[in-house]
Amino acid sequence: MNLISSINPATGKTIKQFQPYSEEQINAALKKADTAFCEWKELDVLERSKLLSDFSQLLRNRKQELGELITLEMGKVIKQSVGEIVKCADTLDYFAAHAEKLMHPEQIETDASESLISYEPMGPVLAIKPWNFPFWQVLSAASHILASGNVMLLKHSSYVPMCALKMEELFLEAGVPEGVFQTLIIDGSTASSLISRDEIKAISFTGSDIAGKKVAELAARNMKKFVLELGGSDPFIVLSDADVEKAATVAVPSRCINTGQTCIAAKRFIVAQEVAEEFTMKFVELTEKLKLGDPLDKNTDIGPLVRDEQISMLEQQVKDAIAKGAKVLVPGGRVNREGFFYAPTVLAKVNSEMKVMTEETFGPVAPIIVVEDEQEAITVANSTQFGLGASIWTEDREKGKLIARRLETGMVAVNAFFRPEACMPFGGIKGSGMGKEMAKHGFYEFMHLKSIKIY
Repeated sequence: MNLISSINPATGKTIKQFQPYSEEQINAALKKADTAFCEWKELDVLERSKLLSDFSQLLRNRKQELGELITLEMGKVIKQSVGEIVKCADTLDYFAAHAEKLMHPEQIETDASESLISYEPMGPVLAIKPWNFPFWQVLSAASHILASGNVMLLKHSSYVPMCALKMEELFLEAGVPEGVFQTLIIDGSTASSLISRDEIKAISFTGSDIAGKKVAELAARNMKKFVLELGGSDPFIVLSDADVEKAATVAVPSRCINTGQTCIAAKRFIVAQEVAEEFTMKFVELTEKLKLGDPLDKNTDIGPLVRDEQISMLEQQVKDAIAKGAKVLVPGGRVNREGFFYAPTVLAKVNSEMKVMTEETFGPVAPIIVVEDEQEAITVANSTQFGLGASIWTEDREKGKLIARRLETGMVAVNAFFRPEACMPFGGIKGSGMGKEMAKHGFYEFMHLKSIKIY
C-alpha cells in the first residue's frame, strides 16, 4: 500500500510520510466508534457541550501553532490560517451554547393527549473532507454532529494527514472520550468501501461534484443518510447603481482568499456595461498590489497552490479562454521558484463558452464578463451547473433582495462577500450539493426525527 505523504507546498518537499491504516486498525476504529456512540449519546447534552467548549478553548489557546501547521501542510497564508482556527472555535461555541435547546423535544397539538417530535442521533458519521480548509471543513461539521450525540470518523484529504491527526489529539486532550472523534489514515477507495459497513450510519462529504455523485450513489444503495457540500462557480454581480470602488475592493480578496482555492470564492465577475471600465481598472490595480511569497510571512496575500497539478489545471483553463478570445489584463501564471506558486490572472472579453465560466477555477484566476442589464446578469449567473453562493452589488437594497431570490444558489450576500456563520445554513443547490451544514438545519441533518403520540 502506498505511503501517504505530507508535502510543504511552499517548497515542494516532503515533510513526513504515513503508513495507511491496516484492515485491523480500521475494524478496531469502527468498533470503538460504535461503543463510544452508545455512551456519548447518553451523556447529558450539557456535559457534551462543556467538552466541546473545552475543545474550543484549546483551539483558541493554540491558534498560532495550529495556524502554522495549516500553512506548513497546505500553503494557506498564515493570517488566514490563524483566522480559520478562530472561526472553528466560534462555531464550536455556538453549538455548545445551542445544543440543549435544539435537542429539546418539540411539542405538537394533535388528537392525542400529548404529541411530540423527538430528536435522536443516528450513530457514527463518516466525514470525508478536503484539504483547502483542513480544520474548518472538519470542525464546522463536527461541531453539530458531536453536539447532537453522534460520533465522527474522519477520512481527511491525503494532502493534510498531520492536520487530521492533530484534531484527534486535541479532542482527546480536551477530555472528549476515546472513539467520539477518530482520524482514519486511508485512501479514497478504502473510504468508499466503508459506506456499506453497518457501523457507519451517515456520510458528511465535502469535495468535487464528481466524487460527491459517487458518494451519493454508494450511500443511497446502502440506505445511508448523506450531506454533500460540493464545488462552486460563484457569480459576483456588479450592477450599474453599485458602489463600484467598494465592490472592486471586496472583489479581489473574494477571488483570492486561500489563493483562490475556496468553493465559495467569487469566481465569475459579471459587471454591468455602464460601470465595467471603472470596475475593471480598479480590480486590476488591486490585483497587481497583492503580495505573493512565503505563506508564513504575515504580510503575504498569495501563497502557493496545494500541488503542481492544481497549477496545470489553471493553465489549461486560461489557455482555453485565450484561444477563444479572452484578453489578458493581468498575466499572472506559474511562478519560477520552488514550490507550487501561481500569480493571480485577470481576464476580460470573456464569454460563456470558456472553461473559466463553465468549470470551477480553483485558484486565483478572475474572468470578467460584461452584461447589458440586470436580466442578462441573472441569466449569466444562473447559466452554470453550480449553485453554491453569490454576491450582488447595488445601492438599491430592495432590488438586491429581489435579485437574490432569483439566483439559483444556496447562499447570497448583497453588498458583501458571503461568509459562513454558525447561525446560518451552509450549502448549495444543483451541482453544488445536497443538504445543509450548520444552523439548526445542519444540526437536524444527522438526527432521527421521531414522532411520538401519547393517548
